[in-house]
Amino acid sequence: MLTMLSARAGVAPPPIPIGHNVKFSISRRLRIRAAEFPDFLPNQVENIKDSSARKLASRIERVPVNLSKGCVLSSCVKPKEQTEANPVVLLHGFDSSCLEWRYTLPMLEEAGLETWAVDILGWGFSDLERLPSCDVASKRDHLYQLWSTYIKRPMVLVGPSLGSAVAIDFSVKYPEAVYKLVLIDASVYAEGTGNLATLPKAVAYAGIGRLHCLLPWWEDATVNFMISGGYNVVAQIEHVKQKTLIIWGEDDQIIDYKLGVRLHCELPNAIIRQIPKCGHIPHVEKPDVVSRLIVEFVHSDQSQRANPDSVSTISVPV
Repeated sequence: MLTMLSARAGVAPPPIPIGHNVKFSISRRLRIRAAEFPDFLPNQVENIKDSSARKLASRIERVPVNLSKGCVLSSCVKPKEQTEANPVVLLHGFDSSCLEWRYTLPMLEEAGLETWAVDILGWGFSDLERLPSCDVASKRDHLYQLWSTYIKRPMVLVGPSLGSAVAIDFSVKYPEAVYKLVLIDASVYAEGTGNLATLPKAVAYAGIGRLHCLLPWWEDATVNFMISGGYNVVAQIEHVKQKTLIIWGEDDQIIDYKLGVRLHCELPNAIIRQIPKCGHIPHVEKPDVVSRLIVEFVHSDQSQRANPDSVSTISVPV
């Protein structure tokens, strides 16, 4: 009020003293802004406009995971609450991160599922300053050590695209750790790393999923994986014993739906669900549908087995 009256009278307002309270207020605002995201994320995270991505990014943390050649501070999103039920653990696709799940993860949590999002070794936001090997065996061991240290119960393991190969490889090697599998537009019939460059990173993740590429060790970790030979899980598919849900986008232009049908036929205990008007990344394009399918699958009767002689395809309402 005094300032307004002085201005109206044409008199300059008195200077505001820069005292302890004002300095405290400024520094407090800066701390609050900086605390929105963990300090190990690249500064460019501040430029993200997508509110769902910002919320999930703010929840990313690093946990120590002991490997044979040392400890890795591994990035993940922990569940808000832990229960006694089988947790849902979300992997991601080739050269991506847990930010893939920015839309679907909150919906799974709202449905009451204990949900983790885990960055695969070599990708995401883990501290790889002392770069470990990022080949298939190391990725598998890292996931197992993280699971045995923090999750400790058989999980519903969800893998999209190349994450499906990670999930199959892991479930065959460590069947005691996996209760059920969910494979989304699975990239499991490629042998090695030859066609990974065709995966739609720019379209799929719209810049958000490229944030981890700004970390200084990203290029070395990716090259390490590429020259190691990559995943070849074709021979492992028939050995998957867990009940499996296959989700496929009807308009996937990256991996033909016929490969989804083949996967359904070759898995011993699987069901398949097709989502109309959806491409290669249903958990980004149709998160409400994907979350509903996962929730229904998690709660489905364990004794109910799918018929391997038929393809169960449904049109899920948009």
